Amino acid sequence: MSDAPFSESAVRRALVRAERGVALDALEAETLLSARGLAAGDPLDRLLTAATRVRDAGLASAGRPGVVTYSRKVFIPLTHLCRDRCHYCTFVTTPGQLRAEGKAPFLSPDEVVQIARDGAALGCKEALFTLGDRPEDRWPVAAEWLEAHGYDSTLGYLRAMAIRVLEETGLLPHLNPGVLTWEEIQRLKPVSASMGMMLETTATRLFTEPGGPHFGSPDKDPAVRLRVLEDAGRSAVPFTTGVLLGIGETPAERVDAVLQIRAAAQRHGHVQETIVQNFRAKRRTAMAAADDLGLQEYLAAVAVTRLLLGPKHRVQAPPNLTDPTELGLLLRAGVDDWGGVSPLTPDHVNPERPWPHIDTLTELTAQAGYTLRERLAAQPGYVQQPEPWLDPRVRPHVTALAGPDGLAVEGRSPVGLPWQEPDETWGASGRVDLHTSIDTEGRTDDRRSDFDAVYGDWAELRERTTGARSGLSTAIAAGDPEVHAALAHAEADPAGLTDAQYLALLGADGDDLEALAALADAVRRDVVGDDVTYVVNRNINFTNVCYTGCRFCAFAQRRTDADAYTLSLEQVGDRVDEAWAGGATEICMQGGIHPDLPGTAYLDLAREVKRRQPDIHLHAFSPMEIVNGAARTGLSFRDFLLAAKEAGLDSIPGTAAEILDDDVRWVLTKGKLPTATWLEIVETAHSVGIPSTSTMMYGHVDAPHHWVGHLRTLAALQDRTGGFREFVLLPFVHHNSPVYLAGVARPGPTMRENRAVHAVARLLLHGRIDNIQTSWVKLGDAGTQVVLTGGANDLGGTLMEETISRMAGSENGSLKTVAQLESMAAGIGRPARQRTTDYGTPSAERLATARTDAGRAALTLRISPV
Repeated sequence: MSDAPFSESAVRRALVRAERGVALDALEAETLLSARGLAAGDPLDRLLTAATRVRDAGLASAGRPGVVTYSRKVFIPLTHLCRDRCHYCTFVTTPGQLRAEGKAPFLSPDEVVQIARDGAALGCKEALFTLGDRPEDRWPVAAEWLEAHGYDSTLGYLRAMAIRVLEETGLLPHLNPGVLTWEEIQRLKPVSASMGMMLETTATRLFTEPGGPHFGSPDKDPAVRLRVLEDAGRSAVPFTTGVLLGIGETPAERVDAVLQIRAAAQRHGHVQETIVQNFRAKRRTAMAAADDLGLQEYLAAVAVTRLLLGPKHRVQAPPNLTDPTELGLLLRAGVDDWGGVSPLTPDHVNPERPWPHIDTLTELTAQAGYTLRERLAAQPGYVQQPEPWLDPRVRPHVTALAGPDGLAVEGRSPVGLPWQEPDETWGASGRVDLHTSIDTEGRTDDRRSDFDAVYGDWAELRERTTGARSGLSTAIAAGDPEVHAALAHAEADPAGLTDAQYLALLGADGDDLEALAALADAVRRDVVGDDVTYVVNRNINFTNVCYTGCRFCAFAQRRTDADAYTLSLEQVGDRVDEAWAGGATEICMQGGIHPDLPGTAYLDLAREVKRRQPDIHLHAFSPMEIVNGAARTGLSFRDFLLAAKEAGLDSIPGTAAEILDDDVRWVLTKGKLPTATWLEIVETAHSVGIPSTSTMMYGHVDAPHHWVGHLRTLAALQDRTGGFREFVLLPFVHHNSPVYLAGVARPGPTMRENRAVHAVARLLLHGRIDNIQTSWVKLGDAGTQVVLTGGANDLGGTLMEETISRMAGSENGSLKTVAQLESMAAGIGRPARQRTTDYGTPSAERLATARTDAGRAALTLRISPV
């Protein structure tokens, strides 16, 4: 590859800026890639000096000046089969070649464990699992092997082997399975200390053009790999990535790849190290005749990477891909980590390049003026502050090998430990009376001070959402012809309007808004009659400890927050009994994604509810909780839902939906499930006979076109499954929401918007979802009555306790009695009807119990703190 065509003066100007510590732009970085000359004062020599200064400052600020790290590992090549066809790879082989060598498609479990045991005996602490991407999609023999051994996929086998290595050897798994979906990351995080995937390049042409090194390799699409990098960040996974240089990319493309990594790291803080790897041609590959990346070109790229990523970032270079005599130059270029080095197994990706002996690497590092220290699979920062980075099931294994500085304890041998935490971790803790004291005492004054670390880059989010927020409250002047035309069409065919027509209706104001509400109310009357329905239920939020990083949520707390709590199973059961005594027919139960609860938590909760009151309907567990339960237990979504149904689950809430548009979701939630996963879980629930509600939280960083898209998405799913029982509109409560306090979101929807969106929901979902529910918690009595005259027909439930909205700052209380709900209906001249969860009629006994003096007392019972 030829040098970039930059003038000497351009290089000098960029060098001066680098030496002054000025942040480089993309063009300046590209210019510096052409720096050459290692003699004192030459451009490359000056560039290396600038990179050294930045790296050394970073090591000093991390509390380990002059310390370069490595990880003592074993390399476990789970399978050499792959569905990709990279033109430079010798790791991947074919089934025929494996047969000729007398090898199976996968290492056997015993082979995996034996490699790990042998490594542990030599002092290794990391088990690097490497494998091809989804070989069963290309090679029938791989699928047959997996099925014969009881695994549904390569990733399922990888998960099982990681658990065995943890339990039987104590080595820390670092997983390199290639491209993963968001759901797969959730399944693998509980069994690994860290994960990785090389970005390699953002040069799409190397993937799309025939003859390119990634042509014919579906997993090498840069857009796909960038999505994995983002999903790993949203999932708080310590993640290793990097660039592969010399495969045909341009200098500008090299810079772009590093900048993309930097952007993801700034958003999520999860990139624990960036590998700068130099291409080495291999025999018997399509690129065997290609030139290796030149040393000076490589050094310039490493140094520019260091300057772009800054002092706090770890920059890694594989020590076996550079001649030992030149490793000192890599340290001058800003490298502070050598990656994994094995005293036992070869580098199976580059088998022709043996690892340097660790003693030799120590000596060469010392010759350059640095001390070599052993680290773990996760870099020290994640070890020292493990939440939310290390799953509780892996954390004891990491802690057993770590010193106070987060590095490995030299000479300490790993020992196998149980992977699953014991069930006795399930117990009461914290402010378990919050559901009552939130009304009387309120929240505590403590607030998270680490907003940027927890929630990401607020400045970037403000910039991304400014346009959307500026047009949210726009109303269309009364008498607008588009609104009139949409109303006329809706009279004849409420569900048959175009997106543009529904958008026009969402902007209706004045007399047009009154006409829209009247039309929606008429449609409501035709479909469900005049009854205003409600259910006598109790809402139980069993924990508010959560680490998903939802930016809108004021309910979620860390363990150490003053308002954090977790209920014991006994406390949950007591609340179920009290609800039954009050005449309830439903328990609605959801909680935070608590990292320390046992994998069976949701099943345990369901069994406890049914043990206490077998006839009560259990409406529980959002799609996000189902993802968590499935990941913790290793079950598929379907199998987990079937297990939950067997345990007593009757229906699921369609919460965690927010807005079913990923551009909005990633501003709101950071770590929550993507739209496709939400839809997959709900559709799977419907398919196994578990109905659900559907929801939409609106009025934050969204816009009316998102509301229409959300409704269309729900309508399409209902057409496929018929499993939605109701649609629940949830106006955003802003007061204590981080995304509002940071100036990213607006303060909730206007009343005009509330009326319009309830009415449009009634029209668009006509013939699909009959029941439109309004939230008295969020709208208050008066607001609820208004939308009940504009398309809504259901009040939800008595709740008995409501913590989520109250923590966010809602001022409308946390419970309603039957009399209060019926009074709301009477206030607009409508009859009220108590219903069951599925809109049937409760038994005479349930109806009577809710209206007795004892029932009314139980319905408003307050629990004393434990």
